[in-house]
Amino acid sequence: MAQSLEPAEMPRQFPKLNISEVDEQVRLLAEKVFAKVLREEDSKDALSLFTVPEDCPIGQKEAKERELEKELAEQKSVETAKRKKSFKMIRSQSLSLQMPPQQDWKGPPSSTPAMSPPKPVPAGAASQAAPASFAMPEFQRVTISGDYCAGITVEDYEQAAKSLAKALMIREKYSRLAYHRFPRTTAQYLCPQRAEKWGPGDEVFPDFHPPPEPHENPYCLDSMPPNLGYVLRMQGGILFVYDNEEMLKRNEPRSLPYPDLETYTVDLSHILALITDGPTKTYCHRRLNFLESKFSLHEMLNEMSEFKELKSNPHRDFYNVRKVDTHIHAAACMNQKHLLRFIKHTYQTEPDRIVTEKRGKKITLRQVFDGLHMDPYDLTVDSLDVHAEVARELEESKYQYTEPRLSIYGRSPLEWLNLARWFINHKVYSPNMRWIIQVPRIYDIFRSKKLLPSFGKMLENIFLPLFEATINPRDHEDLHLFLKYVTGFDSVDDESKHSDHMFSDKSPNPDIWTSEQNPPYSYYLYYMYANIMVLNNLRKERGMSTFLFRPHCGEAGSITHLVSAFLTADNISHGLLLKKSPVLQYLYYLAQIPIAMSPLSNNSLFLEYSKNPLREFLHKGLHVSLSTDDPMQFHYTKEALMEEYAIAAQVWKLSTCDLCEIARNSVLQSGLSHTEKQKFLGPNYYKEGPEGNDIRKTNVAQIRMAFRYETLCNELSFLSDAMKSEEITALFKNTQGKCCNRGRVIP
Repeated sequence: MAQSLEPAEMPRQFPKLNISEVDEQVRLLAEKVFAKVLREEDSKDALSLFTVPEDCPIGQKEAKERELEKELAEQKSVETAKRKKSFKMIRSQSLSLQMPPQQDWKGPPSSTPAMSPPKPVPAGAASQAAPASFAMPEFQRVTISGDYCAGITVEDYEQAAKSLAKALMIREKYSRLAYHRFPRTTAQYLCPQRAEKWGPGDEVFPDFHPPPEPHENPYCLDSMPPNLGYVLRMQGGILFVYDNEEMLKRNEPRSLPYPDLETYTVDLSHILALITDGPTKTYCHRRLNFLESKFSLHEMLNEMSEFKELKSNPHRDFYNVRKVDTHIHAAACMNQKHLLRFIKHTYQTEPDRIVTEKRGKKITLRQVFDGLHMDPYDLTVDSLDVHAEVARELEESKYQYTEPRLSIYGRSPLEWLNLARWFINHKVYSPNMRWIIQVPRIYDIFRSKKLLPSFGKMLENIFLPLFEATINPRDHEDLHLFLKYVTGFDSVDDESKHSDHMFSDKSPNPDIWTSEQNPPYSYYLYYMYANIMVLNNLRKERGMSTFLFRPHCGEAGSITHLVSAFLTADNISHGLLLKKSPVLQYLYYLAQIPIAMSPLSNNSLFLEYSKNPLREFLHKGLHVSLSTDDPMQFHYTKEALMEEYAIAAQVWKLSTCDLCEIARNSVLQSGLSHTEKQKFLGPNYYKEGPEGNDIRKTNVAQIRMAFRYETLCNELSFLSDAMKSEEITALFKNTQGKCCNRGRVIP
């Protein structure tokens, strides 16, 4: 495998950026952000750079005075007056995005239902309401009229909106090329800004293997795809794929996309600079406050209407809508009582079963109890000293699904074969389970014990077997079969662990990372994402299932972790630190990035339950779900997921519609296949808004879905209007009436 010559750069569809095109100040600012995090990671003030002041009266007064000075200066500017007139013109064109038809405001409601907000229109076309292909529910809408409705100066609004749009375009690029999901509504608003037209064919979806039919054997090894004969070589932490040995000698890899380190760090720098920008922070903070207040008004005006919708929905209620535990670790997926019953039952039926090994000697369950001088009858939940959902109970409950995490450490390439054989030999498959592979970030431990020579070897042990099973399934039957039921990868460990290394394009590549120091979080995420992207494109060529990247992120540590995940992750687990950054929180809302939250787990480890932001995120419209994390540690009942829902409902006074919305989100976030999601959510589940909701299956009110969709369209329309502002301003100045350039791409 070792070659002396340097490999040619892998051909790609991934657009490579020229560093000379990037403002050097952006890079310097991003380095300052990383440097500040490194200096203050262990202090309580580490996040002060990102927080918006809340409780300081003097600071609030001074900020208001500065804003007043700006607005007074604006009033004297002729240029600003023209631009405000431009915004009024734009908002009048797109007013239907935030205001219902006039008929809803005068007299009794007409027989014709209110229509959905119009789809985004191509650049240059007038915005106007178009009849929807489905009936929209009538409900009371909250609207705000005015010029640009942002509460900040024109320059700050334009700067913030354009920067946010650029960030969304960067995420869309990373999502599309890795076969991760990106919301179609947001994509439709971004397309005209690039002078492009959106079509359904532009959407990219992950491929999940459908479950076998009831009469089919889930462990069947028939009809294996043929061997392609490709050759593999890892270079710089990324696997290169060659058609044959000749192409390897000529150093011509297959055209599979990935972001090179320089391009990735440039994109990362843009987001890091954005989250520290004052006007953008203020704009996002105001928009998030508005979203929360708007939902409170919607709830006050329409709560009974939503309740009536649910009451008129036969058969379906919260208990019999599908829910997925989107974040749970297999090692702790049993509740404590179940573990206790399992141990007692095993002692009665198989006391001589070998359960452990000590100093090379195999020990039976009977010998374990003899050594403890304890009878299984005396065993209690308390003596286990743990708060310990398995497949059989899930299948009996019918409506609950789970996505357990199994560990691959990267110590040896044989880990994958052992895991696949365990899955097949013990017949672990269940129609109610999909599996995710978690990779603990513990390279430093393996290196200190001389188990690995470099970080590059760890990456090779993790990804090389997957590429080999994709290229030649017939020689890797067990792993090929197991991968059908794996839907994603997770990156796990304590995020608060400090790293002295500042990630940049100057960071050493994994082949020469031989120190015992653990790479930083962003370094792990980049190399995992890059290999997953190459692997997904290779598997897509073969018609095989693809994988999502779903790391733990934002539970503790640096807020820069959430920036890395914004580029690389399909969805994240935890996300608590989003409450510290209004810019990131607003971006996660606009991009509808799924967040699996575990308030009971957080309550024991990092954040009191009452301070958990789940309710706040839900009200604002972020795509949140509830999950258990570790039932063995944090839960007491047989149905840990229902325990999470029950406690959240009681503490935060969540309505039935709230709970069903969270449950629907969990199914959308999950790795369940297209056919399963159609069965559980409705045939058009992939469409956004009421059109994609089947209340008969989800028990989510159409009024709620319409509110969420219209609110997102309204927020995106502000970004869209900022793009049009320069064009209309130019139109005012153009006395000869020449057309302006529409759909300009942000530089």
